[in-house]
Amino acid sequence: MTESMQTTTPAPPPEQLRMIWPNDRLESPPSVTIHPDYDLRTFRPDSAEDMKGWCRLMELAGFGLWDEQRLAPIYARILPNGWFFAVHRETGSLAASAMACHEPHPLHPFGGALNWVCGDPAHRGKGLGMTVCAAVTARLLAGGYENVFLITDDFRLPALSIYLRLGYRPLLFAPDMEKRWRAVYEQLGRTDY
Repeated sequence: MTESMQTTTPAPPPEQLRMIWPNDRLESPPSVTIHPDYDLRTFRPDSAEDMKGWCRLMELAGFGLWDEQRLAPIYARILPNGWFFAVHRETGSLAASAMACHEPHPLHPFGGALNWVCGDPAHRGKGLGMTVCAAVTARLLAGGYENVFLITDDFRLPALSIYLRLGYRPLLFAPDMEKRWRAVYEQLGRTDY
């Protein structure tokens, strides 16, 4: 076989990063505050505007195109009153969102996950990502979850910064995790690894 005819199988992508809410903070939910130009509320199941606005947020955040059919398997795992929106008061537009989901996993028995954090870049710098993430975390803790976690990617530095400031900690569950987390901390300019 000539070199031009040889094919190689691409390496599988690395496992996504995981973070956990520390056990010593299970009784200490984060405080939820919001910028004065915005309101925090939960998803309205009877609102086509909420669904349409969320799909738009997901696209703006780089998660591709979404619709009700793609959302259906996730929707079934969202806790009651666990899907949060930051809403711009003046325009009524959705500016950020995050979900509290029941996500059992071998690494997180009876796990509750902070899922699908997204935001409109036009509203960046208002602390809305922190707001919706704090609201979800508080909801999971209020729901009795003792294994609260999230999954993310190495390149999502703004989100990683929020999660670390909120109080989440890296979970070193695979051999390459320590090296990857050190790189994340370095890129964020953090020295507390």
